[in-house]
Amino acid sequence: MKKAITPNVVSSAELEYYRRPVVQKDVDIELFHQKILGFHKDNRRSFPWRETTDRYAIMVSEIMLQQTQADRVTEKYQAWMRRFPDIRTLADASLRDVLALWSGLGYNSRGQRLQNCAREIEDRFNGVVPSLPTELKTLPGIGDYTCRSIPVFADNLDVAAVDTNIRRIIIHEFALPEDISKSQIQAVAEQLLPIGRSRLWHNALMDYGALFLTSRNTGIRPLTKQSKFEGSKRWYRGRLLKELVARDCVFVEEIHEKYGSCPWGLQEILDDLLREGLVEEADWSNRQGGRVLRIRAR
Repeated sequence: MKKAITPNVVSSAELEYYRRPVVQKDVDIELFHQKILGFHKDNRRSFPWRETTDRYAIMVSEIMLQQTQADRVTEKYQAWMRRFPDIRTLADASLRDVLALWSGLGYNSRGQRLQNCAREIEDRFNGVVPSLPTELKTLPGIGDYTCRSIPVFADNLDVAAVDTNIRRIIIHEFALPEDISKSQIQAVAEQLLPIGRSRLWHNALMDYGALFLTSRNTGIRPLTKQSKFEGSKRWYRGRLLKELVARDCVFVEEIHEKYGSCPWGLQEILDDLLREGLVEEADWSNRQGGRVLRIRAR
């Protein structure tokens, strides 16, 4: 039986908190609007997810864009939407098919969480991606930014979504300290938001940050810094998963022979994959004492 949906709206008190004045002069805000929107008019980037307001498609693109550059996402996004065009198709797919298509984007658990999102949406929201940030945030893999960015780009919702690019722009343009808190940055972003133009505004900010006001140009560091990928724990995880996706199953002893020199502790990586539900271990009936790993069936 489907669970009843109880709307959970953003309270006026919460919005007022985020919109309390930080930038004091309206003229500064107006000039900032002109600067960002003027740049966007002449330098607008084109991506397939910008040509739709379908909430599911936007959700797919936003999760793919987490920690992956937009140019790398384009081809994968288009292939994904052909293979999994709606919530139900994704929810009913095998995890192996999902991970096979996700391969190359990095952070494979994001693909798994996206599928888990689809299954929860089927169960809790009758297959319709919710439009409220408070409801979206209850779904797997949806955090503070993504719960806002989905309704911003799908529904033009008047809330501010602050990612690394937008944080850097605000800090630089208004000479704010780099250690400013997330709640303070959110407050500034809400104050700067041009009501009724949320989708356009966020796309414009994204383009300004990606094409002009980059971290190299400003020296403003992101809150988290990615370490070298090759040889990292993530690199070994990715190689293991890629091999498991390509084969029906792999003997545990074969994995230990091949990856036993992993400096991060092979067993720890395997335990993580098992705990996260990405893989499962089983007996191999045709070989005495043989244990195999495979992508989780469901």
